Amino acid sequence: MTEAFPLQPGGSADAIRHHYDVGNDFYAAWLDPTMVYSCALWDGPEDQAPLEEAQRRKLIHHARAIKAAPGMNILDIGCGWGGQLRMLVEEFGVTACTGLTLSEEQAAHVRALGLDGASVELVNWHDYAPAKPFDGIISVGAFEHFAHPTQSEDERRATYRRFFQSCHDWTAGRGRLSLQTIAYGTMQAAQANPFITGDIFPAAELPTVEDIVVASRGLFRILLLRDDGLDYARTCTLWAQRLRTAMAESRAGDDAELAQRYHRYLRLSAAGFAMGRIGLLRIVFDPIAPARGAA
Repeated sequence: MTEAFPLQPGGSADAIRHHYDVGNDFYAAWLDPTMVYSCALWDGPEDQAPLEEAQRRKLIHHARAIKAAPGMNILDIGCGWGGQLRMLVEEFGVTACTGLTLSEEQAAHVRALGLDGASVELVNWHDYAPAKPFDGIISVGAFEHFAHPTQSEDERRATYRRFFQSCHDWTAGRGRLSLQTIAYGTMQAAQANPFITGDIFPAAELPTVEDIVVASRGLFRILLLRDDGLDYARTCTLWAQRLRTAMAESRAGDDAELAQRYHRYLRLSAAGFAMGRIGLLRIVFDPIAPARGAA
């Protein structure tokens, strides 16, 4: 499957649409009402908060991480269906925020929300050029799509370096970056499940913690780094249960093969996170200045 999605700087639009443009109604059948498709946030295994509340906590975490406040201009790289944008506008009073996505269906959904001060652009971050600096940047669940399986370690890290340099430039060296990404844990790339890497997320490559540390060096200081892989195991398990219920109630659409495929991937992902083979990193970065030329 990867061969059908060749290397493109910053990630392949076709590969993104292969996964995310399978129908907004399909995702709505098993995601919670916020339409957030990334790891939720619980306060340990004893926390019994429902999925929607845990997703709200995650959105609040990222907003607070960049010190979101009225009057600010925020960028959301990989904005999904706009849950973070809505949080920023409606609950943090952010004056302006821009979401970037390569999914046409996600962009249409965000525009239909009619959020004051929020906009969405169908563009690769690699090609993006903002009109003015942002006060902070959030990126959740997009970093996994930036590198390509055919890249060497040096090439992969160069891609990530370009991303961190762009974020630094886009905030004029003054804004924080809150990043959330799946990363390799005990598993290596060669051990990845071909069903996941081929049928579900083609042309995607996970980073390692070392990749991120090296690529951001001299540009950002890491204020917080946590691995919430168990939270993602729980999130995927709940999604799988919700999807199974939607399938039983004929709410998952007419494509039974698609629903079965996603149910399988969610269960496999839950197991991978539970065993620590993959992890879920939440990282808060503070800019370092001067930055250009630093290593």
